[in-house]
Amino acid sequence: MPNRRVVKNKRSPTPIGEALDAFLRRAGLVRRIDQANAVERWASVVGPQIAAVTRAEAVTADGLLWVRVTTSAWAHELSLMSPRILARLNADRKGRIRSLRWVVGPLDRP
Repeated sequence: MPNRRVVKNKRSPTPIGEALDAFLRRAGLVRRIDQANAVERWASVVGPQIAAVTRAEAVTADGLLWVRVTTSAWAHELSLMSPRILARLNADRKGRIRSLRWVVGPLDRP
């Protein structure tokens, strides 16, 4: 008769969403993913007029969001608006965006 493993502690399978969430929390990645989400949310946070002349590109681990801007005039205007933009970006977030860095250049949108 072949050896059979006896499972004494039967559990229901964990849904993949719960397993992934638990892994991300254990790995300490929840805050970092939340920070990176600022790039995706950029256009909805700043609105269509600013989104038309900017593109959020990347977030560093320490919370610096790099944003490409079409002209230096816009970069200057947006630098004056930074506190308000940061407040909107950080509303209900775990991963804080601490500062914005404006880079002038073409947006190269697909």
